[in-house]
Formats: sequence, C-alpha cells, structure tokens
Amino acid sequence: MEDKFGREIDYLRVSVTDRCNLRCFYCMPEDGIDLKTHDEILRYEELYDIIESAVKLGFKKIRLTGGEPLVRKGLVSFIEELEQLEIEDLALTTNGTLLAEYAAELKTAGLDRVNISLDTLQPGKFGEITCSDKYSLSDVIRGIKEAKKVGLTPVKLNVVLIKGVNDNEVEDFARMTLDHDITVRFIEVMPLGDNDKWAKEHYISIAEIKEGLNQLGSLIPVKEGIGNGPAKYYKLPNAVGKLGFISPISDHYCRSCNRIRLTADGFLKPCLLADKEFNIRKVIRSSSKSKNLMETLRQVVLVKPKQGLGDKVDTDFEVNKRQMSQIGG
Repeated sequence: MEDKFGREIDYLRVSVTDRCNLRCFYCMPEDGIDLKTHDEILRYEELYDIIESAVKLGFKKIRLTGGEPLVRKGLVSFIEELEQLEIEDLALTTNGTLLAEYAAELKTAGLDRVNISLDTLQPGKFGEITCSDKYSLSDVIRGIKEAKKVGLTPVKLNVVLIKGVNDNEVEDFARMTLDHDITVRFIEVMPLGDNDKWAKEHYISIAEIKEGLNQLGSLIPVKEGIGNGPAKYYKLPNAVGKLGFISPISDHYCRSCNRIRLTADGFLKPCLLADKEFNIRKVIRSSSKSKNLMETLRQVVLVKPKQGLGDKVDTDFEVNKRQMSQIGG
C-alpha cells in the first residue's frame, strides 16, 4: 500500500479500548472523558476482520494500544488469534502497571515486544503524573523486569518530555541504558485535543535534551534492528542499551510516516493530528463488509496528508479534537 506521496503504509495502530487505569494529567482532561458504550466499541472479532484485511493489503506491523490495552478482558486470547496471521511485528503499548501479571501469557500467545510509557523514576512524582493511588512506580518496574525475563524484547520505555515536570530526570533515564539492555525513548509533547496551549508552555525540544546529555558522553548513532518508526537511535559510550529521540514538532517525521490508526470505537485515522476520520465500524457491521473493508482501508491510505506535524500542516485538515487516550497512543 502506497499513499499519493509515495510512502509505503504498512503499519496499523489498533486501540482495543478507550479505558485506562491511570489518569495521566497530560493525556486526559481533569474531568475525564466520555467513555464509549459497549455497543460502540469494536468487538474482538470485528477488530480481527479489520486487521486481517489490512494484512492482506500489505500491512506488516500491528501495534495494540488503548487507553490501557491490558484492562480489556480477553486480550491474550485475541493475540493468540492474531498470531495466526502473517504479521511480521506484533507489539503492544502499555503503561506497565499490569504487565508483570500478563507478560508470560502475552509472550506465549504470540506477542513480540512491548513499549512501556513511563514519565518519571520518582515514586512520588509517579502518583502526581498518573493521578493514581492504586498503582505505583514499583508495579511498572516489576512489569519491565518480567517483560525482559520472558523475552518481550526489545523493551522500550517511552518518556514524554514535560518542562517543569520531568526535564530534571533526563540524565537518570539515560543512565539506565548504561547497564541495562533497554531502550529509552524521549518524545516531544504534542498538542492534542484541548491541551494545545498547555503543550506549548511545557514543550522541550529534542535538541535541548541531546545537548544536555552530552555531559554523559558523545552520542553514538546506531541503527534500530526492529521497527521502522520515527525514532532516531543513539548509544552512550560503552552503554548496553540505547537512547531514542522522537521529535514530532521540531523535526517532524511526516515525510517517512508509514502508519494509520484505528480507534476503539471503529474510526480509521490517516493522521494522528488531523481530525479526518473514516467510520469503519459502520462498514464492518454492514452486509457486504468483506469487500468494503479493504476499500475503506485503501481510501484512508490515499487521503493521508503530506504533513500533519511540525510548523506547517495541510490546510485541508482540521486539527484533531480527540484526546490521546481516545485515539490510541
């Protein structure tokens, strides 16, 4: 599958639920979001049919997201079904709080690897960011260890950079890679939904982060063996693990973007920041779903904008109004 700009689109991010067991303040509005009803959320068999159609069209990489995907019952069995398809890379993004419990089952079911969202290494600050008193940083650390133990590797930590919140922990995260085979990825905060003004006030560029890390040693460029996402990878001298940098604002990756997204309530999004959506839930619940599923996927790929991130965006697209938790990270 190629879009009209010649980019190969082979990566589908699938949100299996809009629910999450954390309430990270930059991801969700303070008063929460309107959760979808049971009938609005795609059933597993519907998700399977969409993913199967995508694979037939040449999609090679599938990532399951949420909300928090591990809060949805039956996920392990769903992954067992997906494992029968010709998917080159089947991955999961999680906040890690439930990962220790499910890691072994996920690996046995056929999951290849995990990305874990973690924005602080300080227990107290973890509670402040996540607005949770049920789950703790130690839960996530146990999840990381269990993922490595069962082979859900390479384990990647996604760190959203927030000025005044965790910018003083960048070196602490980077030092994790000195002795541990883990990839820490720093991500510029993006304006989504209602957080446009807030994101601009708390924005830190990747260039600033790289400059600060130079005191730990010169960053050495390396190639990433798995995945073809937007991160650029480096290593510190003599480090076991890697550092990744994702700069959607200061150095957008639209020119090489290879993905589309499926929301939990059945809408395909050709671009994360664009409000344009295609209702594939209506298609899959129609009588002629098989033919129309593939046609809808083709349409979404063909209208993918040239640029949705950075300083200049396509004027044909309105800015996305959904929160990140409603899209799938």
